Amino acid sequence: MLSLAWLYLLYLQSGALSFGIFRENSFTHQTITERALLDVTAQVCRALALAEGRDFTFPAQPFTAKSIADACEAPKSYKFFLFNIGLIQSMNAATDFRHFLDARYHCNDELLVEGQRLITDGLSAVKAANKRQNYLAARLNLGGILHTLQDFYSHSNWVELGNKFPNINMIRKNANIGKIAAKTTATCRSCNGDDCSNNILEDIIAGNILTSGYALVWPWSGNKPKGKCSHGGFLDAISSAKPKGGINKDSYTSSHGHLHREAAELAISATSQLLEDIRGATGDREFLQLMGISKGSNKALCFVVDTTRSMGDDIAAVRTVTSTVIDSKVGTEDEPSLYILVPFNDPDFGPLMKTTDPKVFKGYINSLTPYGGGDTPEMSLSGLQLALTGSPPNSEIFLFTDAPAKDECLKNTVIALIEQSKTVVNFMITNIPGLRRRREANENQQQQQNQRVVRSDSQLYRDLAQASGGQAIQVSKTQLLQATSIITESTSYSLVTLLQANRNFGKAENYTFIVDETLTNLIIYITGSSVNYTLVNPSGELHNSTFKGPSIITAELVGNLRTLRLRGQVGLWELRQTSTNPYTLRVVGQSPIDFIFSFVKQSKGPLGGFDLVENRPTAGSNTSLQVVLLEADISTVTEVTLVESSGSGQVNGHVEAQGGGQYLVHFDKIPSVEFVVLVKGQSTNSTTSRESSMTFQRQSSTSLRASCVTVTLSDTGSVLEPGTPLLIPFSVTTTGKGGNFVIKATNDQGYNLTFPYSLTLESGGSANGTASITAPLASQSGTGVTLTIEAGAPGGADANYDVLRLTVLPKVTDFSPPVCQLLSLQSNCSDSCNQSTWELSVQAADGENGTGIDSICLREGDGILNFNMTTANVTLVSYNASCCSPNVQLVVVDRVGNVEVCSYSVAPNVSTTFSPTIKPSSSTTASSSGAVQPSLLCLSVIILGLMLGCKMH
Repeated sequence: MLSLAWLYLLYLQSGALSFGIFRENSFTHQTITERALLDVTAQVCRALALAEGRDFTFPAQPFTAKSIADACEAPKSYKFFLFNIGLIQSMNAATDFRHFLDARYHCNDELLVEGQRLITDGLSAVKAANKRQNYLAARLNLGGILHTLQDFYSHSNWVELGNKFPNINMIRKNANIGKIAAKTTATCRSCNGDDCSNNILEDIIAGNILTSGYALVWPWSGNKPKGKCSHGGFLDAISSAKPKGGINKDSYTSSHGHLHREAAELAISATSQLLEDIRGATGDREFLQLMGISKGSNKALCFVVDTTRSMGDDIAAVRTVTSTVIDSKVGTEDEPSLYILVPFNDPDFGPLMKTTDPKVFKGYINSLTPYGGGDTPEMSLSGLQLALTGSPPNSEIFLFTDAPAKDECLKNTVIALIEQSKTVVNFMITNIPGLRRRREANENQQQQQNQRVVRSDSQLYRDLAQASGGQAIQVSKTQLLQATSIITESTSYSLVTLLQANRNFGKAENYTFIVDETLTNLIIYITGSSVNYTLVNPSGELHNSTFKGPSIITAELVGNLRTLRLRGQVGLWELRQTSTNPYTLRVVGQSPIDFIFSFVKQSKGPLGGFDLVENRPTAGSNTSLQVVLLEADISTVTEVTLVESSGSGQVNGHVEAQGGGQYLVHFDKIPSVEFVVLVKGQSTNSTTSRESSMTFQRQSSTSLRASCVTVTLSDTGSVLEPGTPLLIPFSVTTTGKGGNFVIKATNDQGYNLTFPYSLTLESGGSANGTASITAPLASQSGTGVTLTIEAGAPGGADANYDVLRLTVLPKVTDFSPPVCQLLSLQSNCSDSCNQSTWELSVQAADGENGTGIDSICLREGDGILNFNMTTANVTLVSYNASCCSPNVQLVVVDRVGNVEVCSYSVAPNVSTTFSPTIKPSSSTTASSSGAVQPSLLCLSVIILGLMLGCKMH
């Protein structure tokens, strides 16, 4: 699911049982979702700007991901913001594909309470995941619940009842959403021909009774209850049964299309309402992280470090390079938005340490202590698996070790996660000539074993690096600092790949790549021993290892890594390589022109259109690729090719422009070996007095592959309750030969997992299995769990996988938000507002059976906030401010994410004293106080010395 799911762009007009997509000028789930995401993100950026004393200017309507990123002073976040909007939208659209016949997901068949339960359960999971910075799982959950919420306004009669505002209780667990028609109550009459504007019965309207349409795709599958409304539309097989017609408002041409705009506007407001609820529970800065907005590079800096005793020098080098990288990038556009550290040893690995604070990350690195060792292999792939599942998509990971992998069995799982996340992994390998020896072994025997291990280990790390588009760099311990300093330059936010190639058998070969005028900081990385090269620039000038031509700024050789920094001359370059050894080649630069892609396939469901391929595409068949071009206002795609990673073979695609920088590319076949995606196009040069066009090329970093095997995990929900086994049915299908297929399943948290070790398939057949995973009772709420199930064909030459993201969520019993009670308000405001002040006192309580106040934040206001804890569930809050800041909003959140926003204000030039007769609780079993000035800071509550996670809002 990590692959950016642009399937919503291909979901054809179909009369689906929802708002739909691409319905002429109608509102769609995608436009509704995008509008709300952009609107709320803009409001969050505005609040933060005002809190920091900065001006904020809303961009012109209609908002775009680019204009909002610019307005938030985070223009480099555009790609990631667009990525995340697309992911949330696609998970919204996937609800129609995956739950088309389940009325709960569409608020059909009067299953409105059931729809509410899906929304609120999913919302709890989103909040829990956010609290643990498990943002990917939160996005995946968010898209699905938004679909159900939006369908409520299109499929129920909420609009017909005259409501002008969203039903807030649809996002409140166990709350009363209104009176719903009984199953025996008639709700509709037949439409008057094509006119359905009057088909809901008068007593339903007068009684303010909720209903929604019934729908069946196949007429033989059942009947709607007598007198009930139909959904309507040509996919609804029972809309012709009395009462005829429907009530959906999915488009202007729907049965109740005259109310389509009203339903869509309410759906936008409801979506914004839900996002504001998440914002309140999460905090403003964390909400922007969820959206992918950051003033830095929005890339994670992730280190996976071997901590055995022999790694002492390496860890010292990691400390030095970490400080250098952080210090050089803090405050710049390349500052990482997230820092991740995963230590590993034997038999231990982890925990994953994650922070947005560079100083905290330095502390993590400094706390690493080398210990243990003695035997050679370490748990390097377990540490890498944890890093891959805990890092954002499109990250770059650096793994430091001087030993082979003890857990080589995880190789295929790691490759699957690399393919899904499109993450680049670089291996920094030291001490290769003499790996650590077993202390008790005979020295001569151990030398022979080490030589075998070196070859095996180097190939494993090289295979993983090649799969991800990274480097397997072998250096001495004294060279590690220099090599790491070179390679960490690739953490730049705007890094793009022009060319990469892997050769397991060296030979003479020529490569070409195109440099366009938007490219800067061009670098060629070559890893391998005894690789000779000649570089020819567009002017025909040469450079090689014995002659330095004008194209090269610097040439550097460290270990097996050669780095060439180029002068960015526009045009066609040629690189001639000669080697008898394996090597990798990567040409990178910085440019705003980039692309995002995902494989899609023709949907077999009743909606038609295309569905997302979330693992490996099917070998031996045609396929389609969705490409989204960034900076589409200055560039267009003309060619898309699948190029063999380790050879010269390629498959050309047929490109169809879809508008807005989106392209659908059809391929008659897929390469039978690993391949990358190569995109070429034209960019417009507007920097000169005469506009001209220049060819560009970009390539994916991750190597992909096709498979005759398909693994599909059933969508059983994304919540894992501690102590309760979750059963996950799955299927394995093959288009090739049958036999005994080996099943492997892993999860990154080490939770108890059972599954069948094999399934027997006939040729071209399928088989079903069930996995079961159980989280320990002590598992923390919001923990992300990545389950990977792999099926290998007989002989092991072919395999595929599927990945499921789960969120640990204990059963929630606290459904009520905290309550604010105003105790006193005093002001002496005068004409000179800066000479006068006002203050208030508020009691925030979470109820007798609540989980307790977790945080109290200032969302609006430029004063001083103090608090005093009186009981576990009651907090006294005081606030005083200048009369120049007459408004304040307090955001009160309990420990399970229920949110209450309390707003207060004073009138200018008015003196006020307000003191109600109700007194606060006098219990003072524990207390703590604090103060903050100004604004948007969260005060966490301390109970008997236990800090309850204060966040920056």
